[in-house]
Amino acid sequence: MAESAAVEYRIDRRSGIATYLQIVQQTKQALRLGLLKPGDRLPTAREVVEATAINPNTVLKAYRELEREGLVEGRRGLGTFVTRGLGGAAAADDAPLRAELADWTRRARAAGLEKDDVSALFTAVLDSTFEGDRA
Repeated sequence: MAESAAVEYRIDRRSGIATYLQIVQQTKQALRLGLLKPGDRLPTAREVVEATAINPNTVLKAYRELEREGLVEGRRGLGTFVTRGLGGAAAADDAPLRAELADWTRRARAAGLEKDDVSALFTAVLDSTFEGDRA
């Protein structure tokens, strides 16, 4: 049987994003980064509840949404398992890009930008780049 994957959910109660959606988004992020792979078991609802102090139904709702999207499947008595990954490049392939982004992030921080400022700037550039692809 597969071990529980190394994903730890972090719930930001001030974000304005529904808790179950935070779990869905964090799971998808882990899939994109290769932290979760097909066959990995997600933490049980009980494990998530113990780590985050959220309602078990919230965890189950998130897992149902992931299942509806075809990313995971529940196996009675065994847990919830990843059925497919997301994203393009493998983790080894994105190492140079990750290093460049880390360097850019350090420069932004040294220039006095806060985390939210960096996120907003990155999102704006990302959006304009991908909108340009659609033109």
